[in-house]
Amino acid sequence: MLSFDCVFSGGTVVNQDGIGVRDIGVSAGRIAGIGDLSGAAAERRVDCRGLHVLPGIIDSQVHFREPGLEHKEDLATGARAAVMGGVTAVFEMPNTNPQTTNPAALEDKLRRARGRMACDFAFWVGGTHDNVADLPELERLPGAAGIKVFMGSSTGSLLVADDKGVLEILKRIRRRAAFHSEDEERLIARKGERVPGDPASHPVWRDETVALTCTQRLVRLARQARAQVHVLHITTREEIDFLASAKDVATCEATPHHLTLCADDYVRLGAKIQMNPPVRGAEHRQGVWRGVSEGIIDVLGSDHAPHTLEEKAKPYPESPSGMTGVQTLVPIMLDHVAAGRLTLPRFVDLTSAGPQRLFGITGKGRIAVGYDADLTVVDLKRRGTITDSWIASRSQWTPYHGKTVTGWPVGTVIRGVRVMWEGELLADGGGAPVRFA
Repeated sequence: MLSFDCVFSGGTVVNQDGIGVRDIGVSAGRIAGIGDLSGAAAERRVDCRGLHVLPGIIDSQVHFREPGLEHKEDLATGARAAVMGGVTAVFEMPNTNPQTTNPAALEDKLRRARGRMACDFAFWVGGTHDNVADLPELERLPGAAGIKVFMGSSTGSLLVADDKGVLEILKRIRRRAAFHSEDEERLIARKGERVPGDPASHPVWRDETVALTCTQRLVRLARQARAQVHVLHITTREEIDFLASAKDVATCEATPHHLTLCADDYVRLGAKIQMNPPVRGAEHRQGVWRGVSEGIIDVLGSDHAPHTLEEKAKPYPESPSGMTGVQTLVPIMLDHVAAGRLTLPRFVDLTSAGPQRLFGITGKGRIAVGYDADLTVVDLKRRGTITDSWIASRSQWTPYHGKTVTGWPVGTVIRGVRVMWEGELLADGGGAPVRFA
């Protein structure tokens, strides 16, 4: 007789062979059986009837602010927000204080994460002019998601704005590097476009050309170096058109806020939706959606980047760019599924299979025998209202406060353990480093 530690039974499973009602058997933290397991022995059974079971959601772009900015967020609070929203693994960004640019800083983050983070984790290492010789070693260290480069100024001081510096990085590394793609020279030249007190001028300053020009430069340099690059948070329809012809070297990411919000929302939300690159006009939002529907967008990332409400209340442009997002990724995107803008298999591809494929993740991204038993269990019919009080992030606010959505995360299962179920945190601090091929 088959025997499992746990069987998740009766759920509608979404995996590589389609959508259907199946049981999932788990042993020693990994998927050990899929199918009709009603006759198998199991120490525990979890009833998933009426629910959909997805491969664990992987958010490959979060800023959890530790070390150095823990008043906004830390690794523990950020991870709790992740699992409360159905996210099983995160890739955290290097623009902390100190920056994650050397082996000691990476090891420090891994040490801080062990025993404190509820979800699994990896850390991007910042590429700079000073550490370029060390990047081939840094990108291969355990727990490293890869190399992240800022070509335009954002939060923090990591910056490689010149073609020579970017090309030197690309020539040395072998893994796919991630890029914040905004042209620094144009950002500096257009600072006069910022209107004091008016965050709606943010996308005027950081205009479409700032993004497109930099992305065009990046693709040219990637081809010259014969390197693979990943362009983060695409915001313009022009970039979608351009990247459609650059799939030989470039993959790209969209964010829920750039697919949901638009420039009209500055009137209501002000600096709460101030981001780099910015939330733009509805025509650009539609362009990014076209990129999703046509397969040009490869993954979704939340770009969770919290600041306190007091910081956000500063008059523009002193107000910082960034918003919470890791906890709302799943319900916001499931609401788009309910509205017919996105299919459930495409959502899975963008949030689990896609990250696994792009970044060489081992043992995650599919519901398949031998893989980690990472599951995101959702109720596609449940209507829920997103509120500030639901947000587990230390900053405790969301631009979606008061928004009612259709589709809700019911459970977060990591290596077979129910970490969150029905809105209750059941296990904390059990996260482990993501493994890479």
